[in-house]
Amino acid sequence: MEFWQIILLAAVQGLTEFLPISSSGHLVIVEHLLGMETDLTALNVMLHAGTLGSILVFYRKSVVNSLTKDQDVIWLLAIGTLPAVVCGLAIKLFFDEVLESPLIAGLMLPITGMMLLWMVGRDGQMEYAKLTRKQALVIGMFQAFALLPGVSRSGSTIVAGLLVGLKRPAAATFSFLLAIPAISLATGYETLKLVRDWDPKVRYDLLVFGALVAFAVGLAALWLVVRMLNQGRLYWFAFWCIPLGIGIVSWQLYERFV
Repeated sequence: MEFWQIILLAAVQGLTEFLPISSSGHLVIVEHLLGMETDLTALNVMLHAGTLGSILVFYRKSVVNSLTKDQDVIWLLAIGTLPAVVCGLAIKLFFDEVLESPLIAGLMLPITGMMLLWMVGRDGQMEYAKLTRKQALVIGMFQAFALLPGVSRSGSTIVAGLLVGLKRPAAATFSFLLAIPAISLATGYETLKLVRDWDPKVRYDLLVFGALVAFAVGLAALWLVVRMLNQGRLYWFAFWCIPLGIGIVSWQLYERFV
């Protein structure tokens, strides 16, 4: 891979991992446009590590509180992670090609947009530490749905948080805390593949730089998402997701049938 391609994908990962516009969907599209057919396992590991670092830094106080004071939150996060683990394994084993389909991403992006439009004017009264295990499971099911390219993980889990009655800031915090085990497990899985298929020719120094770019861009994206959510403006991203999805579907149908 060229250095500029690594930087581009790192910026896309850092930005779209947290903005409610689907990182997987955008990465699939960018990789397809760039004609990337090489194994991206090493790059995926480093970029996920970068965005994971963004969450740990941005929500460091919430993470420390969960580990020391509100330890029940850890159980809520574990329960919320289960659906993604089960569905993720099933997709990897039987439907792995779905994760790399620009057409699927195009079909799912308008669904993300409609979920964001549902958020208009909605706010709850509950803090995330007061969630029941059933409510945490509901949010986790929305996260599992976001395994499909084009479905935003942050957008769907924030929507689910509002659906079960969380305040906007609480919905954002729980959404991004829930990303910690999800991204950690995905990174661990990719790391095992990387170790198994180790390639000494890979420029890991460039990948580390890519991880730093994803980390920095991720911090900025987190700040923007929280700010826009608190202002009730997160639905603005629907006006990116819906037309983009329509455009991608049109492009993919043209490639297949024209």
